[in-house]
Amino acid sequence: MAYRIGSGVDFHRLTEGRELWIGGVNIPHHKGSLGHSDADVLLHAICDAMLGALSLGDIGVHFPNTDNAYKNIDSKILLHQTAELIGKEGYTVVNIDSTICLQEPKIRPYIGQMKKAIATAIGISEKDVSVKATTTEELGFAGREEGLMAYATVLLQRV
Repeated sequence: MAYRIGSGVDFHRLTEGRELWIGGVNIPHHKGSLGHSDADVLLHAICDAMLGALSLGDIGVHFPNTDNAYKNIDSKILLHQTAELIGKEGYTVVNIDSTICLQEPKIRPYIGQMKKAIATAIGISEKDVSVKATTTEELGFAGREEGLMAYATVLLQRV
């Protein structure tokens, strides 16, 4: 097939004493994402979408949280390695569409930086990366600022 599409989703708990990394950008906030790596919910969802498009499993298969090599790792490295994996399969990313769901902080001021970080890690144009954000209208765990989530859809093309 010339094209493959994948979707990914990720969730992380928010907690005091951690940095908040979203889309490869450190965002000032009183809470950060809890996880084995830097817990970048958006980059993890994108990795899962890329891997899923080619039936290569998920981020946990390739970068398990039981491996200390990935402890506190910068998720931009995981995204870059995922792009290399799909490249070895003969595919490249056409475009990414993603949504981050969180109540606070507002991330609009950081979206340009996120698009640049994602595009650089994968080796595509910033024009091919869409990052959107929404609140959950104070509903659920995201609305109570207990956690956040991200969704991503990725289109791949055979090179």
